[in-house]
Amino acid sequence: MLRFKILASTIPLALAAFLTHGDFVTGARPCISTSETTIQIATMPWQAQSHVSFTSDPLQATVRVQIVDSAETADFVVLDDVDAAEPDACSITAATRFIGIADTSASSEPVIYLSEHGDADYRIFVKSHSFTARDAAALIVGAHNRSPARMAAASL
Repeated sequence: MLRFKILASTIPLALAAFLTHGDFVTGARPCISTSETTIQIATMPWQAQSHVSFTSDPLQATVRVQIVDSAETADFVVLDDVDAAEPDACSITAATRFIGIADTSASSEPVIYLSEHGDADYRIFVKSHSFTARDAAALIVGAHNRSPARMAAASL
C-alpha cells in the first residue's frame, strides 16, 4: 500500500514537470542569447509567446531571410563544431522568450521567405548539428520582435 501512495504522489509531480518544461528529456534546442534574454524555439504550442511562419511565395512574406555561403557575409552566424552543448549557454529563466513556428500566420505575425538568392532583410549562415536554417531564421526574426509593417518599412 505504501508503494501505491508513493507512486500516486509522484505522478502529479512528473506531469507538472512535463507541462512546465515541455518534455522529460532536456537536450540541445535551437536558442540564442541576447543582452536581455534567451530566445528559444518552443517545443510545445502553449509555450510560444510569439509565432513566425514560412512561405514559398516572396510576395506573401513580411521578412526575407537569405541563406549565404560564408560567415563573413552573414548578419547572423550559427556554427557548432563540438558534439556537446555548452552548459547553461541558453538556460531557461522567467525572461526566456519562446518562438513558435506556425503553419499559418496571423496578420500581426512575421511571415518568412527563406531563400538562397535575392534581396534580404537578414542574411544567415548555418553550419550546425542542432540548428536548421529554418530554426535560425525563426530565432533571428523572433529576436527582433518587430511588427511586419515596421519590418517591411525597414527593408525599403
